[in-house]
Amino acid sequence: MSDIQSEIQADPAVPTTPTVRFADFGLSPDILRALSDQGYVHPTPIQAEAIPVVLQGRDVMGAAQTGTGKTAGFSLPIIQLLLAHANTSASPARHPVRALILTPTRELADQVAENVKAYCRHTPLRSTVVFGGVDIAPQTAALRSGIEIVIATPGRLLDHVQQKTLNLSQTQILVMDEADRMLDMGFLPDLQRIINLLPKERQNLMFSATFSGEIKKLAATFLKNPVTIEVARSNATADNVTQTMYHVNEQTKAEAVSHIIRERKLKQVIVFSNTKIGASKLARHLENEGVNASAIHGDKTQNERMAALEAFKRGEIEVLVATDVAARGLDIAELPCVINFDLPYNAEDYVHRIGRTGRAGASGDAISLYADKDERLLVDIEKMIKYKFVRAELTGFVAKPASAERERSSGRGADARNGRGDSRGVPSSDRSTQHTRSAYTSTPTSRKEKIDPWFLKPYEPTLAAEVDSASVAPAGGSIKPSKVKLAALLGGLPKN
Repeated sequence: MSDIQSEIQADPAVPTTPTVRFADFGLSPDILRALSDQGYVHPTPIQAEAIPVVLQGRDVMGAAQTGTGKTAGFSLPIIQLLLAHANTSASPARHPVRALILTPTRELADQVAENVKAYCRHTPLRSTVVFGGVDIAPQTAALRSGIEIVIATPGRLLDHVQQKTLNLSQTQILVMDEADRMLDMGFLPDLQRIINLLPKERQNLMFSATFSGEIKKLAATFLKNPVTIEVARSNATADNVTQTMYHVNEQTKAEAVSHIIRERKLKQVIVFSNTKIGASKLARHLENEGVNASAIHGDKTQNERMAALEAFKRGEIEVLVATDVAARGLDIAELPCVINFDLPYNAEDYVHRIGRTGRAGASGDAISLYADKDERLLVDIEKMIKYKFVRAELTGFVAKPASAERERSSGRGADARNGRGDSRGVPSSDRSTQHTRSAYTSTPTSRKEKIDPWFLKPYEPTLAAEVDSASVAPAGGSIKPSKVKLAALLGGLPKN
């Protein structure tokens, strides 16, 4: 494999390319009709640069910040290239897998599949998505019916290969979407196995928001004379996203999130947490504050996560608290704001998190909370994106006194003593609610343990023990029957 042969750069400040239209690429009328159905006329910079190169059959390394339309940048030309093989035959043999799109997460796979399905709507081409965490049977049935375009996560794809429900021997195009994330998640061995299953002669496309040294090494192993397309500097954030850093006390972060949501009257926001338990606790805290919130993370089943995402998209859930499992692949129209409850440990994840807002040229807000202990993480982010944040204080926010919060959490207030619960009508016996409220206080709630008085009594042998001892004592012996078992328990028998 040779080194990168050519490079294309575009101005990242321009959200679209008004002088170019999708119709100028020579795309099929069926594809243009699908684009028209969704109101798309002008391509974004990554689409304008990538589509002609992919249509030429060239290998591509596409670098663009998240939310700039990478999916259409590779899926539209793929559909155009595969139309030459499209047919309406009912035979599965006439619909082999000709294009494979790999993604790191289930959510991203599902999102890409929705886009591909929409673009293929008026063509005979078939597409499907396969990922883990859900029943494999429907996926198997779809694959056996014949599919030209498969969108998959690496693990579940190899499951289908092992079960012989998927054959990649006729695959002509391979796409790695968010390749850097796949490496971060440890998919390199799986990727190598998949590459070995594909025909040697094929077109390879690699798209990602960032290209690290490891990614370039991987690209060199299977890309042939690739064209590198960059529409923004590496690890850049979108110019249409306003970024704000608020310094808060670690113990008052949850209250600060509630304050921001109330003051800004936010009705659709994603809040990012670094841990699963942190996401669940924050979601419960927000619900106790009257905010309709839900959490998604790796401990949730795939069906639970997808149900929460769909409810969020429909507006039934106002706040989605997520770990980085949701940092990529979520394409929610006009998402106005994201909040970093925790600064990410990996600075690159900051770019992907705030990329959930300000998509397709729309404006957005990215709010981050940081405590004193997070200063190093903040500096790492500044170095990566080459931007110095203005550290601000959250105006109008007054945290509840810790003592009052602890009293309310422990149920020792006046209402709790009177058996009425707290001021919002939550019974003091609701132990899960009490636990949730105390989770964000600096001092753990003290409580009295109930002690069974039986354990305070001196040992007394039971009547049964006395009778049993009497039955085995030697006649005329000097040992009292009632004392035999007691003496043995204390370490021996009394001397004669």
